[in-house]
Amino acid sequence: MANHLHIGDLPDGLFADAEAVAIDSETMGLQLGRDPLCVVQLSDGKGEAHLVQLNRETYDAPNLKRVLTDPKILKIFHFGRFDIAMFHLHLGVVTAPVYCTKIASKLARTYTDRHGLKDVSKELLGVDMSKAQQSSDWGAAKLSDEQIAYAASDVLHLHALRDKLDAMLAREGRDGLARACFDFLPHRALLDVRGWEEVDIFAHA
Repeated sequence: MANHLHIGDLPDGLFADAEAVAIDSETMGLQLGRDPLCVVQLSDGKGEAHLVQLNRETYDAPNLKRVLTDPKILKIFHFGRFDIAMFHLHLGVVTAPVYCTKIASKLARTYTDRHGLKDVSKELLGVDMSKAQQSSDWGAAKLSDEQIAYAASDVLHLHALRDKLDAMLAREGRDGLARACFDFLPHRALLDVRGWEEVDIFAHA
């Protein structure tokens, strides 16, 4: 497996023929509106990961934005709600179409409450992921080899995870419900950005 670090944007033409791209991001924290977006990592599921270390002064990354908004490319996330909100805030795009392995896990794996990427990957793929760099400084001018490897690991297995979860969703008759949730996810992220992050708009109260 090879990891590639790009400064500012993706190379021209990368992922032009991809049908699905796994995507994750690294930020300075988890607070929308306070913490900046620093790194976006992507993989087409063929064993390589591409990391974009963003220019936080301009967020001028047209090739990355093109992938995020390409209607022919399915974007695979794990807890995409946060990443999609961050992309809207800092890159000014609405990411679609999308698939979220965390939502899929919650709909398919109702026998557990452990839906983190580490737990789902260990059970369904036999992959034991390290989370040692999760809380490191992603705003640093130079990323460490350990940070790059960690960021890459978050996207390298999402295609295989989607396949496993799709089979479970179909088996349980919840695949249609999952697709409806994925379609709504960009709108849920926009609600977060606009102030409804902690409000359940579907609740009676």
